[in-house]
Amino acid sequence: MTKFKIFKNVGVVSLGFLFLFTSFQSMANLQTSLNKEDGVGAYSLSTIYATLIVSCIFLPKFVIARLGCKWTIPVCMLGYALYMAANLHAVIWLMTLAGAVLGIGAAPMWSAKCTYLTQMGVWYSRMTKQSQDAVINKFFGFFFMAFQTSQIWGNLISSTVLEKDDDDDDSDDDDDPVCGRDFAPEESSNNTGFTQPQHLVDTLCIIYLVSAVIAMLVVSVLLDPITLDRETSAEDRKLSPHLLKATVKHLASSPTQMLLIPLTVYSGVEQAFIGGDFTQSYVSCALGVKFVGFIFIVYGVVDSFCSFSFGRLVQYVGHIPFFVLVFIVHPALLAVLWVWEPGSDDNAVIYYLIAAAWGMGDAVIQTQINALYGALFTENTEAAFANYRLWESGGFVMTYAYQNSIKTEFKIYICLFFIVSGMVGYALVEIKERKKLRPPPETPNAAIEGQGQEQG
Repeated sequence: MTKFKIFKNVGVVSLGFLFLFTSFQSMANLQTSLNKEDGVGAYSLSTIYATLIVSCIFLPKFVIARLGCKWTIPVCMLGYALYMAANLHAVIWLMTLAGAVLGIGAAPMWSAKCTYLTQMGVWYSRMTKQSQDAVINKFFGFFFMAFQTSQIWGNLISSTVLEKDDDDDDSDDDDDPVCGRDFAPEESSNNTGFTQPQHLVDTLCIIYLVSAVIAMLVVSVLLDPITLDRETSAEDRKLSPHLLKATVKHLASSPTQMLLIPLTVYSGVEQAFIGGDFTQSYVSCALGVKFVGFIFIVYGVVDSFCSFSFGRLVQYVGHIPFFVLVFIVHPALLAVLWVWEPGSDDNAVIYYLIAAAWGMGDAVIQTQINALYGALFTENTEAAFANYRLWESGGFVMTYAYQNSIKTEFKIYICLFFIVSGMVGYALVEIKERKKLRPPPETPNAAIEGQGQEQG
């Protein structure tokens, strides 16, 4: 494979995921607002992450061994396209089924992407005699630079489409909707902030469906098939509980892993809270659905910029300052959300500021927890990251599962519980690791010997 083809393939993978997540991430942000009746949107998202847990443990190697890296990606993208299509008739059984199909395909798709880009990096490093790690990091850096912009384009599309419904509320109901911490999903059926003409919702779903189909076509037509340097074994071609056993064994034998569980769960909880509860209880309730996209553009831009910056600064200052930052910022924001009573006459700037600050904290959590797992578990990375995916996905599942059942006030308490317990667990891990690095105390005999050598 020539240098040009390698660059072309890296670009094709990046473009395909850009189109795919332009639709999915923005549709996920809107689920709890557009499909809030009977909790359809929240339950479908919970199903995605529940099936993703199972998929991560059993399917990636099996699917890649049978389809190859190239075809695994577009075949699994089909699940995302089906989910977009299901939103055209958003009933609970159809959305749950579509969410399950998406979750099953998500893990093999991401694994195939990582494997493909890694192989491109290995080949390019051989051609150019550059460091393999440096080349792979460059390729992944380019991919995530493109990928993170999907939050911008997708939310811009939703805000543009839904902005067309620009009629002021002519409701005769003089009562302001109950938003903020007292928001109760089951009591919000009369809130006009969530309503949009069905033709606009259908238009948005069709645009996102087309974007997902384009992603499949880009990868199917333009991506070159490859044969991996590592030969596929017979074990890879059959379903195996090997990773499940390794995951459970790692969890049972590693006190460090146990201490990191609350922080890892919070990684899922905080993403589900900002994408599900903040959008529903604050933005859509007080300002209307059409503002969700604009506000999440700011969230995406700040998250992307901070992810890029923090990932490079960590080598100079270490993990601790960034974790301290998020342990200050997110509890402070949760306190603001608990005290604040949003209304339709609010200055919209406060919503953007909260989204931006939350995005900064999310950047720390996503970059630093991944890096922390990589640094702590160098001898058992596969099982460690399987635990990471398990507990993070568990946070998503739990948050979306209760999303339609309890008031926002209690969801804030749950977020606070996990970030505080996560902070304590992380602090104990740091203390534990520093004790390992501390040199053993010098024995009296060793000290006498040293003095004798000096005198000699």
